Amino acid sequence: MASSRAQILVVEDEAAQREVIAYNLRKEGYVVRTAQDGDEAELELAEEVPDLILLDWMMPGASGLELARRIRKRPETREIPLIMLTARAEEDDVIRGLDVGADDYVTKPYSVTELLARIRSILRRSKTGGIDLIRVDEIEMNVETYRVYVSGQEISLGPLEFKLLRTLMERPGRVFEREQLLDKVWGRDIYVDSRTVDVHIGRLRKTLGPEAGRQIRTVRGKGYALG
Repeated sequence: MASSRAQILVVEDEAAQREVIAYNLRKEGYVVRTAQDGDEAELELAEEVPDLILLDWMMPGASGLELARRIRKRPETREIPLIMLTARAEEDDVIRGLDVGADDYVTKPYSVTELLARIRSILRRSKTGGIDLIRVDEIEMNVETYRVYVSGQEISLGPLEFKLLRTLMERPGRVFEREQLLDKVWGRDIYVDSRTVDVHIGRLRKTLGPEAGRQIRTVRGKGYALG
């Protein structure tokens, strides 16, 4: 079983292939989301950033290469590990895939065992050698050491405030509804009144200080956003 519940987005236009991959990933303990083309993948990425993307090269509409370029251009997705899946095995094609930002390249047909091994390897690398800092203006967070700094000064946050701030910092500018924040921070299996979010937002603003605290915007009738 996977050592952690890493989330993987599978972008594959062939339904049978997509289901086989998803089945085997879930069997290993991963959380799996799927998309059948680039447009659907973009919607999934806007909803939540995964820990790794499996991306098919040949798809209707935007190709895997084009989607990879878009993923690497955006600050919120540029560091996501990406494995390209393709039947194109020529050296030039491999180079093109790596040049647009793929971390690995798996040619079809491939064994499920090999694919799972590559996923484990890349997830290990991303956890130990990848980017573990998130920065939004004067707020900086180290997600590995659980330390938060405002204008270079370390502040102390409780576990819930840390998760709340991390959720907002990972998608700066995005408006999160209270129910979405409850799901992401407290969990879907726990009932908590939505007003609890307001209380913790207030505490978070106070701890961040007057300047950084104002970065957390209240969007009337919707929820909260950072920046």
